[in-house]
Amino acid sequence: MAFGLTWQQLRDLKLSELTDAADGWAALMRRADAARERVDRDMSGKLAKTQESESAESAVKRLKRLGENYHYIQTEAGLIRGALDGLATELIAPQRRLRDVLDDVASLEGYKVNVNGSIDYPAGGRNAMTGDPIPGGSVMGNNGLIGAGNPGLYRDGNGMYDPALGPDVPQLRSPNPHRAKAQDVADRIAHALCEAREIDERYSSALRELKAAPGLTVDRKTWANVAGDVTAVGSAAREYLSDQVLGKPPAERKDWWDHLSKEERQEYITSFPDVIGSLDGIPAAVRDEANRANLPLVIAGLEGQTADGAQDKLAGLKGIQSKLSHDSHPPMYLLGIGTEGKGRAIVSYGNPDTARNVSSYVPGLGTALDADFADDTVRRAFQTAKGAQKYDPSSASIVWLGYDAPGFMDVGSTTDANNGAPDYNAFMEGIRVTNEDEDPHITAIGHSYGSLTVGTAARQDGGIPGVDDIVLLGSPGTGADNASELNVGRGHVFVGSADNDPVTKLPSREELLGAGILGSAIVESDGLWFGTDPASKGFGATRMESGDGPLPFWLSGQGPTPAHSGYFDEGRNPSAADNVALIVAGHSDSITTEAPR
Repeated sequence: MAFGLTWQQLRDLKLSELTDAADGWAALMRRADAARERVDRDMSGKLAKTQESESAESAVKRLKRLGENYHYIQTEAGLIRGALDGLATELIAPQRRLRDVLDDVASLEGYKVNVNGSIDYPAGGRNAMTGDPIPGGSVMGNNGLIGAGNPGLYRDGNGMYDPALGPDVPQLRSPNPHRAKAQDVADRIAHALCEAREIDERYSSALRELKAAPGLTVDRKTWANVAGDVTAVGSAAREYLSDQVLGKPPAERKDWWDHLSKEERQEYITSFPDVIGSLDGIPAAVRDEANRANLPLVIAGLEGQTADGAQDKLAGLKGIQSKLSHDSHPPMYLLGIGTEGKGRAIVSYGNPDTARNVSSYVPGLGTALDADFADDTVRRAFQTAKGAQKYDPSSASIVWLGYDAPGFMDVGSTTDANNGAPDYNAFMEGIRVTNEDEDPHITAIGHSYGSLTVGTAARQDGGIPGVDDIVLLGSPGTGADNASELNVGRGHVFVGSADNDPVTKLPSREELLGAGILGSAIVESDGLWFGTDPASKGFGATRMESGDGPLPFWLSGQGPTPAHSGYFDEGRNPSAADNVALIVAGHSDSITTEAPR
């Protein structure tokens, strides 16, 4: 790295000037936010409610554009603030190491740091044959890189990079005792400078993205560019954020957040909405605020894209956005969104931090972030929350799409469940540490393939954090042979298995093998595709009443497997829906049961 930040610049850099600049952008961000609130609430909101005329409608439109402009200023100012603050914070360590090295050199007689970072060292020791002093010399530091970016390398006669003191210098260990010390000092300078240059370039690239054209019109294209800016700044600050929160467990993240000032919290939400909105251990209301701010940016970034199911994800996010625009009872909280894989979305009805009872439902086969997810899957969490609140108003219900659920072609594999289980456990640990109740009642619900994901999570060391009860609905198996393996006690595992649900009757691999190869009748067993049938006597769980469920579509006209998809729906399966609500509300002793298979 022949160009870039010099050691003299790193030494003299006043990081306080960067943080002061960040504070200035933060002040602008707050002023823009306050102005946007005044425009949206006190001006356009009141005008829309009190005036009905063409001129009033025109004024409201202009005020909305003004509000959008203030929102744009707030977002961009927050991103610049975040980049400057991250740059200053990350440069602290290499600057401190460089200054320590320079202090060491200053204390060594006869040593000198040259403009290019090389170290001159004095004569020392004696030539064993002549008795003459061994002359001093100069060494270059080795920063650990391979290639031209390492000042301690030179090209040999074959054009290959090789570590050395320089061209034509013998490779034997120098008998001058100052030589090794000088090399150590030079290496430390090279390492500090290399790290600082990487940080500087990373943030410089992000800041170069934060440019707006003159006469800017804030429209859909603008917000798509802002989405790219958010990604650029977030990527640049990834190491900075990693030191702060990303690599920490949920409890430490919560402690970090609790010790921030109100202003610092708002700056993080504005500068890194995609990061804060997805952090387990951050309060639900904060995640909701960050994700609501990030949602239009993610939507704008997907507009016009066609690869990797972008249009399906766009439809799902727009569906969620539409639901957020309307009041709901219980209120809706957006705890996570993302475009990786088949898409990510975590939605809660009711605040999981203030509710005494919290459930988290993992969907299964075929679930992805699309229009069906926004319409149907999210509604199941709403139905569960409404049902539970009949028995205890302090109840919240979550749908967790934090993993890639399998499609029909790969539903027979445990891979997706194995990949999703650790993330589900991390999320549940976050729910546990942010809940304000002294002893919250938490329920994990797995539907269809989601029951395998929940079962896999429950079988990890310690089980699912904070979970008291597990509900398995339409399960093809959990990977466990017995309910006792799920780490909540057999009496706290509940199974819903409607008689007309074909997924709960999938034969085991062994049964299919016997039928396919031998052509004989399938031997009866308690085995399903993913282990023991949870509804069987041998599994040892409590089978809650789930009725027959509707017949398949050619007989009932309600879809291909209505019994499999109806466990949350009072209209389709009132007994199952009511039993789920009772368990979530902490009244499992009041459910109705039926005999296991």
